[in-house]
Amino acid sequence: MPVNHPPIPYSTESEIEAVVKGFEDCSTPKDDFTHRLHLTVGVWYLWHSENLAFEKMRDGLFHFLQHHEVPIAKYREDVTLAWLDLIKQTMAECESPVSLLEMTNHVIDRLGDSGLIKK
Repeated sequence: MPVNHPPIPYSTESEIEAVVKGFEDCSTPKDDFTHRLHLTVGVWYLWHSENLAFEKMRDGLFHFLQHHEVPIAKYREDVTLAWLDLIKQTMAECESPVSLLEMTNHVIDRLGDSGLIKK
């Protein structure tokens, strides 16, 4: 059954949480896990546990790929690190205090072009 993702920009933090849940429990179909959803998960992990963000993203991507029977070779650690670094830099542009909702929408607005980092 297809998963209906909220429109972006997000209207509520619960919409963001639903995206993360869909990623973590693999209920999001592989073709629906777009660049913008990758960014959403990256912001969530950096927001909630910056020190563990890379490990959580890497482990989550491995789990997601395995669940959806996508070759693990599709994963690129250098690309994951580069995107998380760029997300972190973009998050730092925001003046405090800002909500998770505002932060996520800001990052997606600024980094929505998946071609910003060459693979």
